[in-house]
Amino acid sequence: MLTWPTLKTLRKSALTAIAGASIFALAACGGSTTPSESTGAAGGADDAITVYNAQHESLTQAWVDEFTKETGIKVTLRQGSDLELSNQIIAEGAKSPADVFLTENSPAMTQVENAGLFTDVSATIQEQVPAEFRPSTNKWTGIAARSTVFAYDKTKLTEAQLPKSIMDLADPAWKGRWAASPSGADFQAIVSAMLELKGEDATLSWLKSMKENFKSYKGNSTAMKAVNAGEVEGAVIYHYYYFGDQAKTGENSTNVALHYFKNEDPGAFVSISGGGVLASSAHQASAQKFLEFVTGKAGQTVLQTGGSFEYPVGSDVAANDKLTPLADLQAPKIDPAKLNSAQVTDLMTQAGLL
Repeated sequence: MLTWPTLKTLRKSALTAIAGASIFALAACGGSTTPSESTGAAGGADDAITVYNAQHESLTQAWVDEFTKETGIKVTLRQGSDLELSNQIIAEGAKSPADVFLTENSPAMTQVENAGLFTDVSATIQEQVPAEFRPSTNKWTGIAARSTVFAYDKTKLTEAQLPKSIMDLADPAWKGRWAASPSGADFQAIVSAMLELKGEDATLSWLKSMKENFKSYKGNSTAMKAVNAGEVEGAVIYHYYYFGDQAKTGENSTNVALHYFKNEDPGAFVSISGGGVLASSAHQASAQKFLEFVTGKAGQTVLQTGGSFEYPVGSDVAANDKLTPLADLQAPKIDPAKLNSAQVTDLMTQAGLL
């Protein structure tokens, strides 16, 4: 370590030289106090965002890892269910710490939109995601999709014996033979589609018949296991539970096959997973950039090649080749902005399902 002489022995010329050298050194180190704009992998703490995430945590984590690697922008995830987080955002209002909200199903997105808490998604996002996978309002965007299916016991039912429409499950002939998970956001999204397509009276009538006919399980995977074990002959679930199990051991789906209702039936409903930027976010640019990444080529390829088995909806990325292409599902055309979770829960409560 350099030992400085005492002040008494320093000569005035030496002090002047040292001071000048110090000033020069500070200037050479870039002593400007103006922060540089974050670009690429140079994202800083001021760019960091918080995402309230109701999507599968492993899927969103894959998005976050790739996004941060590409941009340097850090992301904090807060995990919860669709309606749990939508209700939390509404309760927090303009003081919410969330910058972005991601869901598995769209009714929770509509709930937050109706509370006036989203800002418009960027023009880039609108270019990347076709209109059929976005609400007409452009207050949020689709980020992924999942198809309604009837998972059935192929050892007990032939294709000729399968219901032609999801509405057929109201027939007393199906009493005790089929299952669903009515308390979950997945099934409630399907009922939202039925409500939009068939109206309140027909939906309530179907729900009351469902109460008499079906067996209740907690969770889609549990309902599928019940089919596989021979407890019921079929279950209304989303497609990816089957493919996810098949990609592992297949032990919970050995006896299961999938029936797609098609023909724009309510049972052919394709549920849109949503993403939106909160109007109260203090990090608007970073939040929009995150959704642009998720709906862009790289983010949608995570869906194509990963283990979620959900459908990509943006940037012309094809689905995993194990899945029936979206275009072949013959899904009904529904504006996601019209799916009403509050009315659905009311009708399901009236029917004794909740």
